[in-house]
Amino acid sequence: MNDRKPAVLLIDPVNIGVGYKQAARDMGLAVVSLYTNEPGELNATWPNHSAGDDVSLFNLEAPELLAALAGLDFEIRAVVPAMESAVHLTDVVAHELGLPGNDLTLAWARRNKVAMREHAAAAGIRIPAFRLVKDPSEVLEAAESIGYPVIVKQTMGAGSLGTTLVNDSEAARNYRAVETVDMWGWPVEEWLVEEYVRGREFAVNAFSSDGEHRVLDMWEYRQPDDRDYDFPLWDNVQAVREDRDWARVEAYVEDVLTAFGVHRGPSHTEVKVNADGVYLMETAARLPGGPATDQWSNFTDIRPFHDALECYLGKRPAVMDRPINSRAVFGASAVRNDDAPGTLVAVHGLEQIRNHPGVDKVLVSYEPGDHVPLTTDTKTIPFGAWVSGPDQDAVVRVLAEIREIVRLEIVPDPAA
Repeated sequence: MNDRKPAVLLIDPVNIGVGYKQAARDMGLAVVSLYTNEPGELNATWPNHSAGDDVSLFNLEAPELLAALAGLDFEIRAVVPAMESAVHLTDVVAHELGLPGNDLTLAWARRNKVAMREHAAAAGIRIPAFRLVKDPSEVLEAAESIGYPVIVKQTMGAGSLGTTLVNDSEAARNYRAVETVDMWGWPVEEWLVEEYVRGREFAVNAFSSDGEHRVLDMWEYRQPDDRDYDFPLWDNVQAVREDRDWARVEAYVEDVLTAFGVHRGPSHTEVKVNADGVYLMETAARLPGGPATDQWSNFTDIRPFHDALECYLGKRPAVMDRPINSRAVFGASAVRNDDAPGTLVAVHGLEQIRNHPGVDKVLVSYEPGDHVPLTTDTKTIPFGAWVSGPDQDAVVRVLAEIREIVRLEIVPDPAA
């Protein structure tokens, strides 16, 4: 007789992990969490990361993790990736435990951006031209062979950390990797150099069950002007199904998920679309970050964490069949520091925005007196807001009002 308690294994539940932990409790499952860093490295950014865990494990590779799980008084019923860093390890461990997961042979291609490009090309998925480089000094040769502009990014990165737009040969010749570690503190040892694709950019959120896919929504990354960019977050607006590009983006993403062996669970795929077609930027078999899960929970019949956990338990979640019944359209604003690094004096208009109609959540990353770098990734956004409205026009209007009200007062650093 098996007396071990049923449990779910969450990998890197440091951000949206609280939602998964609550879903597990609601389903009568204990929570075993693996964090791929040491506690000391996590405490500065996520001091409460282990709250709600029955067991917390740290910095273990798959063999050590499997050995540790075998010694616990818990029977793991599902393995869940709670962050981008977890998607490959999740499928490795699920396979070893004989639990539901996605195609193990393609797990690395769903994580490493060069492997992702290589598999997409072999599968006939439209992608930008690309090269892999092992040293920043190789960026010039790669860029010259592709043609300018190009984007240079970490092959294992996330949140746009270290992503750089390179416009010409001078910029390529002078390229330096400012970020030597990725979002999770691991050393960066290779980079993807790829063709810059102009066009509209969408983040597409879907769920899959036994190889069947359902696109739930897509969000357009809108920029303040038509200049090329390497950081996509400015105004993020949920698309409507009547959008001129919805149908071809939806069909393309479903093909991507099939080609990449996504059989079950949530996914987040980023694409660009122009007159030539739809191009894959990246795909990840996980829930989206940012505002989507909160807004779904508050304004729709989607239960993101419960539905996702059902998938990893090998069940067909209700989200595959039931109406979404969205009671609002969503958006998000990222007020960036695009001028110069410096010391924050104040975020003007903060209290007004907190009480502004249509603003659901306000996020402030820096306090007066803090040093604020240029905004180049998700870690360096000084101010953000999540919004909702009865239609897309209302959302766009609230986003514009936020930019009229909020002002960052920053004293620039003295000139070097």
